[in-house]
Amino acid sequence: MSQNKDKICLLAIESSCDDTGAAVIINGKMHSNVVATQKIHQKYGGVVPELASREHLQNIIPVVTEALKEANITTQELSAVAYAQGPGLMGSLMVGSSYARALSSALEVPSIGIDHLKAHVMAHFIDEPKPLFPFICLLVSGGHTQIILVKAYDQMEILGKTHDDAAGEAFDKTAKMMGLPYPGGPLIDKYAQLGNPEAYAFSYAKMPGYDYSFSGFKTAVLYFLRDNKEKDPSFIDKNLNDICASVQRHIVTSLLKNLKKAVRDSGVTQVALAGGVAANSSLRNAFLAMGEENQWETFIPAFEYCTDNAAMIAVAGHFAFLNGDFTGLDEVPYARFGMKV
Repeated sequence: MSQNKDKICLLAIESSCDDTGAAVIINGKMHSNVVATQKIHQKYGGVVPELASREHLQNIIPVVTEALKEANITTQELSAVAYAQGPGLMGSLMVGSSYARALSSALEVPSIGIDHLKAHVMAHFIDEPKPLFPFICLLVSGGHTQIILVKAYDQMEILGKTHDDAAGEAFDKTAKMMGLPYPGGPLIDKYAQLGNPEAYAFSYAKMPGYDYSFSGFKTAVLYFLRDNKEKDPSFIDKNLNDICASVQRHIVTSLLKNLKKAVRDSGVTQVALAGGVAANSSLRNAFLAMGEENQWETFIPAFEYCTDNAAMIAVAGHFAFLNGDFTGLDEVPYARFGMKV
């Protein structure tokens, strides 16, 4: 058990999907952030839950060992162990949470279960500049799309959310329709930079409030590709850049349209972007441009803190530790969709 009361040293573990992550934060400063990415899912066109959990079993000890080594500490110096408690793939979450709780029990230090989605928001507090409360955060990942009013580290209110597919799914699934390998989102971003974003247009879903829907768009792309391939079997190959640019434009426009309404209606002008899709160049650029146009103060975490990583679990765990928000060893992961509020 750690004896240094002036040194708050946390190990954090992230295993919600197919990336195994471990990070060490000491007195609020990140000292390591190690991620092992699983390549096995590429040939299946998506994450296979059973394979993901098996890969986590193989990766977790080497990843934790490397994180401790980079931070130049031992397990005996740890004040607590934080871990992603959910939402995510249950098998994957079980690996990370079981390891974290067993380690905290052996060291006789607290364990801290962290909501994966809240951690994405908290990634803004890893490095400077940091937003001031309250701020609005557009959280866009492979499985979630939400507009969140962040009132404090532990007070978050969902203003808008997707009713079906998330924006990240829309990217990956339309990419698969075009024959692009998994994960297709980054490839759409790559090819879109060479295409005309106004080459093709798709109708926008009408949703209440600040909510989203991407299932109709996904279906529209499916029929669009089918109909054009019937006329010309090589249609996608000939027009790949323009199709990607048009798809990307539609998704980005949908995301920012609702964000703009939420910011306008709330009067909050500290605005942040988070989640794996925040790594998309078009979304980042359009978000920053919208912020400048509307005189918002905008924030985007560093690229490595947008995709799934343990550093965001670590910083969320640090503030939970300061508040004494610990998790019992009998508490289990939760796989359900959405942020736990």
